[in-house]
Amino acid sequence: MFGFRIPVVVEGKYDKLKVKQIVSSAVLSTEGFGIFNNREKRDLIAKAGREGVILLCDSDGGGKQIRSKLKGMLNGITVYDLYIPEIPGRERRKDSRSKAGLLGVEGMENGVLEKIFRSFADSHPELSDDGTENVPGTDRISRAFLYEMGLNGTARSAENRKLLCRELGLPEKMTVNALAEILGIVSDRQEVESIMKRIRGD
Repeated sequence: MFGFRIPVVVEGKYDKLKVKQIVSSAVLSTEGFGIFNNREKRDLIAKAGREGVILLCDSDGGGKQIRSKLKGMLNGITVYDLYIPEIPGRERRKDSRSKAGLLGVEGMENGVLEKIFRSFADSHPELSDDGTENVPGTDRISRAFLYEMGLNGTARSAENRKLLCRELGLPEKMTVNALAEILGIVSDRQEVESIMKRIRGD
């Protein structure tokens, strides 16, 4: 698995599921062209990508359009462009090929994506995660930590997540997994603990 200190941005939820097989760090979806009418999603990507974003789109016309417009919307944020090869084919879950007749990110073999991310990791070691966040006893923001903070699995966890997200300028209806992923980029355990003490009135 490849880990990066900045998020990977892809087009759709199936692209995200595919990339999560290769990458352990945060992966965000633009929801296709929906990003252009979703200010909350754009703000989330911008906040998570304060140090930059890795952008991986399909190689068809739609992917190029999303890449171009999103880069314009993220003006001032460093965007690291990654590209998949143009391979003819059809995704398994689809009845027909795309208009361009090319496989998207979700249709790529794992080996192809691994090669793309390995090349990026080798050329940008300063952005790579050394894996210590996955070692017990480190400052990793996990579901267990969220439970400890009253953000998961308790009677008030949904309300607490909403209040924490409001404090951090994040979308208020994030899932537990998505919140843990984003908090690892935009915050840290110490800040979350401080905010939760204030919320709980400790």
